[in-house]
Amino acid sequence: MACKRHRSSPMHTSGASTALICLAAAATFSQGYGFSMAPSGAAFRSRAGILSSSHRAAPPLRAAQWSMVDSDAKVKEVLKYCESVYQTKRRPTSTVTAGPVKIGSDHPIALQTMTTAMTTEVQESIDQVMRCADAGADLVRLTVQGQREANACLKIKEGLLAKGYDTPLVADIHFAPKIAMQVADAFDKIRINPGNFADGRKSFDEKSYDDAAAYQAELDYIEETFTPLVLKCKEQNIAMRIGTNHGSLSARTLGMFGDTPAGMVESAFEFARICRKHDYHNFLFSMKASNPKVMVQAYRLLAAEMYALDWKYPMHLGVTEAGEGEDGRMKSAIGIGTLLQDGLGDTIRVSLTEDPWLELDPCRKLKEIADAQRENKVWTEAVPTWRETQRNFKDFSQRQGDLPLQKESDGELDLRNVLHRDGSVLQAVTLKDLASPDYLYQSIGCKTAVGMPFKDIATTDSLLLREVPGEGKDKERTALRRLQEVGVGILVPADVLEKTPLKGAIAVLELKALAAGATPPPAAARTAVTVRGDETEEELAALKTSDAVMLLLNTPDTISRVHASRRVFEYLKTNDISTPVIHHVQMDKEVARDQLVLTVGSQVGCSLVDGMGDGILIEAPQTEVGFLRTTSFGLLQGSRMRNTKTEYVSCPSCGRTLFDLQTVTAEISEATGHLPGVTIAVMGCIVNGPGEMADADFGYVGGAPGKIDLYVGKELVRKGIPSAEACQGLIDLIKEHDRWVEPAEVEEPVAAWRTERPRGGHRASQRVRAREGAGGASCGAGATGSEPEPHAREAVEAVEARAGGGDRGDGAGVEGALAAGAGEAHSDDSAPVTVTGMPGPVTLAAGSKMTLSLMDAERIARRK
Repeated sequence: MACKRHRSSPMHTSGASTALICLAAAATFSQGYGFSMAPSGAAFRSRAGILSSSHRAAPPLRAAQWSMVDSDAKVKEVLKYCESVYQTKRRPTSTVTAGPVKIGSDHPIALQTMTTAMTTEVQESIDQVMRCADAGADLVRLTVQGQREANACLKIKEGLLAKGYDTPLVADIHFAPKIAMQVADAFDKIRINPGNFADGRKSFDEKSYDDAAAYQAELDYIEETFTPLVLKCKEQNIAMRIGTNHGSLSARTLGMFGDTPAGMVESAFEFARICRKHDYHNFLFSMKASNPKVMVQAYRLLAAEMYALDWKYPMHLGVTEAGEGEDGRMKSAIGIGTLLQDGLGDTIRVSLTEDPWLELDPCRKLKEIADAQRENKVWTEAVPTWRETQRNFKDFSQRQGDLPLQKESDGELDLRNVLHRDGSVLQAVTLKDLASPDYLYQSIGCKTAVGMPFKDIATTDSLLLREVPGEGKDKERTALRRLQEVGVGILVPADVLEKTPLKGAIAVLELKALAAGATPPPAAARTAVTVRGDETEEELAALKTSDAVMLLLNTPDTISRVHASRRVFEYLKTNDISTPVIHHVQMDKEVARDQLVLTVGSQVGCSLVDGMGDGILIEAPQTEVGFLRTTSFGLLQGSRMRNTKTEYVSCPSCGRTLFDLQTVTAEISEATGHLPGVTIAVMGCIVNGPGEMADADFGYVGGAPGKIDLYVGKELVRKGIPSAEACQGLIDLIKEHDRWVEPAEVEEPVAAWRTERPRGGHRASQRVRAREGAGGASCGAGATGSEPEPHAREAVEAVEARAGGGDRGDGAGVEGALAAGAGEAHSDDSAPVTVTGMPGPVTLAAGSKMTLSLMDAERIARRK
């Protein structure tokens, strides 16, 4: 069957036309991002001149006719990057055929994964492909790095067909144009990386292209090398993905555009022009990056370029090296989900450091979220008509909300910390949560010392109470007071606060009520306003005169959160309203954890990557408070707002991987997870490894079997370290560069009893234990399973307080511990113990202990 001819008529497009757009966009992007700068000023004009003069003549296009005087005006002219910013509409594309699978806007979004078995292991590869297909994969990719792998490919294909599996196979090609030609017969689709297909291994050497002939010579070499594969794919109707990776841009691209989304797009277009020159159109694009924000901007720029050129090629979406577990799913949801909300994307892969078939479930859920968003027209039609003029996809800027100021009337309570400058986490808690204060403190991320909470780096900033503890609820009110004393804000609906006053509480008013003249109760220290997104213009106008410390953007289920949110932020920016906005997500029904992460990442991450939002409040009564906290902080970190833990760039593994990636990643995470602000890349091989070092402070890369290379940024500093020594070597490297801090002393697990201890044998099921601190893996942080070191090395002689047998024991000797400045309280194995004589009782589970150090005693003394 002949390839379907693309609808765009000019078959040979000027490279200058697209490059001019990319250069202009690169200069703009670099103003809002931390990655490498693109050329600007004289260099910008000079290099643009090279592009326009060095490319062969072509039919004139609108982009090619732009002058170089006003680059901003040119980029604004290509502002359109999706079908609609007011509702989810799929971007119209041509159809790409990969075996029996059709890819494009006229077909369902296809799901993809990649095997982790060595391709030379034929039976294991066959088994993995079948398992992935059974899990729902529409396409499966295999790595083909050399002749041995090429020889195995036909056997894999034949083995699958013999078992009745016609799942399209995708060959992953890096560095090896000749291998691509050999294996084309065994595959339905070829993925080439434009950064290394003809340019070889990654290099960070700066190249100058002031000489137009030198630049053209490299483009000619690419065309000479790539054309045979194009012609073979055209002849045999084999599909192709031109897949750019942020981490593997060529030295030529880096020299011209910098490490930017614009460079990613131009890198792919160099190869696309060759395909179009030969009238081959059975291909699609991808723009992968490990940073979701960079990834989103690259795909949007790609779409804008294609709109400008009237190209209609499909797109494959993915956040590369997303990692594992909740973090990997959250980053993927932010990147992939954001684009799907705008109708972009025709195939998707969630790249996790897990077994490949486990990628299909989050893939499917992201697709279902997007399908529901697109198909439920009621959602978008319920949002009042509005026009977007403020948000600009090519010019990222973080909206800055004004943080609360302290007032004299606040007294001893400091309300300046109820929000965080880098992004706030709010949580809803209940009276039942407050009844177990120790457990609550741990759940919201507080450090504790003998029952007293203290804020830490990842402590919830404010709490929402639907009910205020009244008379007879002394324990609950004490817990609230202690949290307020350390800067945790308390939000209460205005009508509830009116009935049950609480000193220092922030009253929450509905915007509709505020616009109708409602006022906060006298007991309120401040006001927060709930905004739905479907209010009238007259109701929104009440925000202009409001002195609210924050807005809670809580869209109902009947409207689209994404588009209602855009409407609200458009109004705020147009009217210069700088009140912080907290995205408030309510999930009244029980929802699976994966579903919660993917939904929040898609629907809220879509706003956060555009700089629209100052925090998150996930209200899901059926889900543990601790999980909601870590999910919220994961959303902020994945959106590049608030960094509260070590960031990992971890590849998903493939047949190239030179070590057990899942095990090593877990070991490194366990040993280094306490370093917020540090980014560590764990890469299985050299393909994208050095490139992704551009996104990381330190890198752990498989260099050869049993050998690891360590990087600092882009620089290789330790080569060929034995695998058994490499993890400790990474730690030593972090220490050498003054980025290491010793892990915080691990608090012993303190049990929090939600109910009175039952008479019988169900004690364990009634107790909620705090998660024990990690001991460390083989990376030098202590042996797994070993006893943690004592909490406080400065502790003086301990004084023990042991519980007697029976149903209840009273602690003794704690006053001595306080007097000495340190001590321990123990419970035997027969019963829990309530330790008294401290600023508040502490319940210890049977068999557990608590340590009081000099530092803790001093902090408690200051609090007293």
